[in-house]
Amino acid sequence: MKLFMRYAIFCLMLAAIGYGAFQILPATFGKAPAGGHGHGEEEGHAHGAEAATMSDAKAAAAGITLETAGPSTLRQALRVNGILQPNQEAMAQVTPRFPGIVRDVRKRVGDHVAKGDLLATVESNQSLTSYELKAPLAGTVLDRQVSLGEYASEQKPAFVVADLSTVWADFSVPRQDLKRVKVGDRVVIDPDDGGDPVDATVAYLSPVGASETQSALARAVVPNADGRLRPGMFVTGRVLLAETPVDIAVKLDAVQSFENRPVVFVRNGDKFEPRDVELGQRDGDRVEILFGLEAGDTYAARNSFVIKADIAKSTAAHEH
Repeated sequence: MKLFMRYAIFCLMLAAIGYGAFQILPATFGKAPAGGHGHGEEEGHAHGAEAATMSDAKAAAAGITLETAGPSTLRQALRVNGILQPNQEAMAQVTPRFPGIVRDVRKRVGDHVAKGDLLATVESNQSLTSYELKAPLAGTVLDRQVSLGEYASEQKPAFVVADLSTVWADFSVPRQDLKRVKVGDRVVIDPDDGGDPVDATVAYLSPVGASETQSALARAVVPNADGRLRPGMFVTGRVLLAETPVDIAVKLDAVQSFENRPVVFVRNGDKFEPRDVELGQRDGDRVEILFGLEAGDTYAARNSFVIKADIAKSTAAHEH
């Protein structure tokens, strides 16, 4: 009997302990959190944060330009610095035949002239008769060394006239690179005026070098029908040494390091999504994409860092 009573008391004590433990459990035990946000939805939101929503107008205001991924030709190039010069083979100096006094001046520096246009009239000291100085070719007056009433000497040019429809781009090639450059090589010239580069070819390589710079002259004859290229201005050039066709390439500026991996931001509707890419060969302008993009994908080619910053900002706000 005593053994039975002890067993009954032991069972009652266990029941009491279990009831007390149940009472102290939180009210949310076994229930979904308020609002229904489970683990799966948290993961989905974090994944969605890795994209930047941006309208076309906002992208344009941020300076983001779009291009299409596709086939391209990568060019290994040598960068050189140069200066624009008048084409000496299309330039003429106009010198008085006899010394005398300038009685009339018709043209000034910058004027465009046709062949045979009157430049000035000089009265000869020998015969006291006047003769005319005329433009020997069509072009632009680059220099004038006489003024009305001034003495004009046959020892000094009175005018310099040049046809600027072509100009020379003279580049300095370092001695260690001279063996890589040849007449006929294509050179892409950047006038640094905000416009497109200009294509030309190397027409001349100097047989002598400059002792001061230990370099030699490489010259390109550059078309200049619109007068965009002005003699005296500095330019940079890329002498193209080799060309390699690739299936897919993008602009170098399009590639960003995102979470320690290279990505390109691809346009998908009104979003920019980071696309992991594997990089291949590159030149000074584009890089080959071995994996991660398809031909026809539209991507942010310029100012893509703005998209990266926007995603980072959104991610930081979400984490807080």
